[in-house]
Amino acid sequence: MIPNDPMMLLSYVNTQLRDFYADFASLCAEKGMDAEEVTEKLRSIDYEYDEKLNRFV
Repeated sequence: MIPNDPMMLLSYVNTQLRDFYADFASLCAEKGMDAEEVTEKLRSIDYEYDEKLNRFV
């Protein structure tokens, strides 16, 4: 289950990216997540995806 709380979602997504996925698109495809919805939730707490770092910063 994917966390609904933005801070918990941030931790979950960044951990998944660090440990299992080469990029955010792959994570979303594998987990069936809506990339735009996740991005908007994380933007609400001032985080953006950094492709070079492969994490939300």
